[in-house]
Amino acid sequence: MRRGEEFEAAVKRGKRAGRPTLVVHFTISGEESPRVGFVVSKAVGGAVTRNKVKRRLRHLMRDRLDALPRGSLLVVRANPPAASAGFEQLAAELDLALARLLRRRESSTGGQKR
Repeated sequence: MRRGEEFEAAVKRGKRAGRPTLVVHFTISGEESPRVGFVVSKAVGGAVTRNKVKRRLRHLMRDRLDALPRGSLLVVRANPPAASAGFEQLAAELDLALARLLRRRESSTGGQKR
């Protein structure tokens, strides 16, 4: 995801699930393949640290893209504790946040996946 409108749609109109190391914003917009964007601010650390966190999150999301419904817009925002979190901790917290959002979506559609 690269366009500001897509980030804004996910953050302002989507559902949110927070964990200590990250916050995930999720919405459905259209029928194209899922799109994912990352926000890693200077509060997380210097450029090297921010890029390391971003690379880890991108790698983790590659394995989880198939779980997202078509048309998904997902923004993963790293919190400052993400800088010192291990790969396994980031993976666990990302899984918890995604499960919470996707479970919430299923319950709002009457238990049916689209």
